[in-house]
Amino acid sequence: MNYKEMLDRAYKSMPEKSLKRERFEMPKAQSFVQGSRTFVSNFSKIMSIINRDEKHALKYITKQLATAANIDAGRLVLKGIFTQEQVQRIIEDYIRAFVLCPECGRPDTKFIEQKGVKMLKCTACGAIAPLRE
Repeated sequence: MNYKEMLDRAYKSMPEKSLKRERFEMPKAQSFVQGSRTFVSNFSKIMSIINRDEKHALKYITKQLATAANIDAGRLVLKGIFTQEQVQRIIEDYIRAFVLCPECGRPDTKFIEQKGVKMLKCTACGAIAPLRE
């Protein structure tokens, strides 16, 4: 039996789930403007998909957009008029900074604290990286 046949046999014996490499896909932010406020209707859904606290993301978003905001019934309410592209870009920036592993790029991360420093720990590859707050 040569190497290629052994490799093929090994792949056939592996579970199908481990062979799939799914890319992380975040849903688009569904935002709309009403008066002088911008609403992101699926904000809670996005936060549950990326497994992050809504308040942490709210703090980041308000800082980046330099505006006041709150969460009302699962919706993000921003004071001011922002385009859907602006809102989407800020959420994607948040995901790159606080969700995706800097080593392997997977979203399987969590916040930990080591010696008073907040770190991002990847449960997929084990990498640990400091967070910028």
